[in-house]
Amino acid sequence: QMQLVESGGGLVQPGGSLRLSCAASGCIFSITGMGWYRQAPGEERELVARIFSDGTTNYVASVRGRFAISRDNAKNSVYLEMNSLKPEDTAVYYCNVRGRSTSNARSADDYWGQGTQVTVSS
Repeated sequence: QMQLVESGGGLVQPGGSLRLSCAASGCIFSITGMGWYRQAPGEERELVARIFSDGTTNYVASVRGRFAISRDNAKNSVYLEMNSLKPEDTAVYYCNVRGRSTSNARSADDYWGQGTQVTVSS
């Protein structure tokens, strides 16, 4: 089974920047897509950005132009550059991977990181 390790969260002032990282490890057969979700207290988990094997990216409208997602296929890693951060960006950010493990390579599943806290405040 895959394991996702996240890092890069923290406290930042409005207008500041953070870079989130996520590395997938374990019994990986293939990875189709990687992305980032976020969840604020009392809110539903929201897709922030995702990137597919061919490099295609999607962003939620509220972060488009401020955030940039990228991946390193050799390292099975995905990154999220967050710029011009706003208080409404405050949330727990979760790494997500859609892929196949070696134990069940016939089926693709979703895997989740433990989450990293991002707080934007003065």
